[in-house]
Amino acid sequence: MFCYQCEQTAAGKGCEKMGVCGKTPETAELQDLLVYAAEGISQYAYAAGQLGATDRTIDHFVTEALFTTVTNVNFDPVRLEALVAKAGEVLAQAKELYAKAGGSDSLAGAAQWEVPATRDEMLTQAATLSIAKRLESLGPDVAGLQELILYGLKGTAAYADHAKVLGVESDDVYAFFHECLNFLTGELATDVDALVAMAMKVGEVNLTVMGLLDEANTTAYGHPEPTVVRVTPVKGKAILVSGHDLKDLEELLKQTEGKGVNVYTHGEMLPCCAYPGLKKYKHLVGNYGGAWQDQKTEFDAFPGSILMTTNCIQKPKETYQGRIFTTGLVAWPGVTHVADKDFTPVIEAALAADGFAEDAEEQTITIGFGHNAVMGVAGTVIDAVKAGQIRHFFLIGGCDGAKPGRNYYTDLAQQVPDDCVILTLACGKYRFNKLPFGDIGGIPRLLDVGQCNDAYSAIQIAVALAGAFECGVNDLPLSMVLSWYEQKAVCILLTLLHLGIQNIKVGPSLPAFIGPNVLNVLVDKFNIAPVTTPEQDLAEILG
Repeated sequence: MFCYQCEQTAAGKGCEKMGVCGKTPETAELQDLLVYAAEGISQYAYAAGQLGATDRTIDHFVTEALFTTVTNVNFDPVRLEALVAKAGEVLAQAKELYAKAGGSDSLAGAAQWEVPATRDEMLTQAATLSIAKRLESLGPDVAGLQELILYGLKGTAAYADHAKVLGVESDDVYAFFHECLNFLTGELATDVDALVAMAMKVGEVNLTVMGLLDEANTTAYGHPEPTVVRVTPVKGKAILVSGHDLKDLEELLKQTEGKGVNVYTHGEMLPCCAYPGLKKYKHLVGNYGGAWQDQKTEFDAFPGSILMTTNCIQKPKETYQGRIFTTGLVAWPGVTHVADKDFTPVIEAALAADGFAEDAEEQTITIGFGHNAVMGVAGTVIDAVKAGQIRHFFLIGGCDGAKPGRNYYTDLAQQVPDDCVILTLACGKYRFNKLPFGDIGGIPRLLDVGQCNDAYSAIQIAVALAGAFECGVNDLPLSMVLSWYEQKAVCILLTLLHLGIQNIKVGPSLPAFIGPNVLNVLVDKFNIAPVTTPEQDLAEILG
């Protein structure tokens, strides 16, 4: 195996024996093969689309195949083997779609893929498709740019899948997925300029997809509103929900209503507590724990059942493996999977567990500062800036992780001067979201914008402020200091670069898949830079 798609990859270079995330070589190779199969499917789907023919079942499969291979989603080789076999059927379907549309050319490369008969044959085939081989033949810049595009596309596919679950889809987005995967199989995929242009297009389409997901979430559940959320347990039976999927949480809340079970959010699910359509359920009692990398300790101590709705799962400890469940695309070998959204097993496990014996001392935080909430008080914010009460805005957020060095974000937030406002999003917020920051003239100094996909909200806020001050976003007193871990962070970064946003600081380390010459281009064009120390970065930003 060889994998370097996440920030924690071994030695900052690549996992070769076992994934730092916990995936085995077998799992990694099946994921590589699934991506290759998706490329072949998209070759035919793209060609058919050029002739006016589309098929939503093909669109959905490719989207889910990409999302399935995002870090910390599917670790189960049995399910992955089934997906690879299914890919063979979908490839035949795509080929037929192309032929019926009038296509007669024979497509090469991945389009000629045939599904192997056994898992061993799948693994043998996958070994010929490794990233390591492309690094040898193409070099770090070209191979790295190909992976940058693919990883960004995986993140965008995750957001598109979340929107699709809530009934919001786009033919143009699906067409781009096929276009992009088709591009990666062609001759232009070795041209650096063409690769950079496609990476920027991934960022452009991701902005569209984040907008669709924002529409899907707010149409279904209303706009997030400033909400005080309890972060300490209350007495009673309990279920903990982690991941990102709002629809899964809603279904669980419906099924647990009146059953004497309290529901808690975890990790990236915390922002759900600010949506009117979700917080109306009185047994959604608060948030428990922090970011995904602490789950082994937090899940072990949680006296109830746990539901994983999307990526973020780690190898469960034996002490709680019998009361953790997966749904959707997420999977771990030996963990019960709820495929039909009937969460009865989750509820029964919660009722059988001890639950919390008593109320803990109440502690709360305030969340729910999405673009609608912030723009509702935009006049007050603008007046505070013009009056000199607010000197600068910092967006400090992104993915959290276990790799050393992430205390930087805690230290940075604590050292931000009192006349500055911090916007935050994604699970990186757990590094500092329970600290007291106070307010500036009634405006909270810490504004929790939401999940990682709510970078869309942060962008809308920045664009609105730029409009109010009649300047460009880069001219605003706004600095972005981002933490990254997986592929959703990659597509968000590409979106920011597509928008021309400069001076972004990224950490705790730069992606291993960005080759040295490509990094130089990013530095020259966008002044993107790695984080250093809080003191040095603050001095540079505010100097």
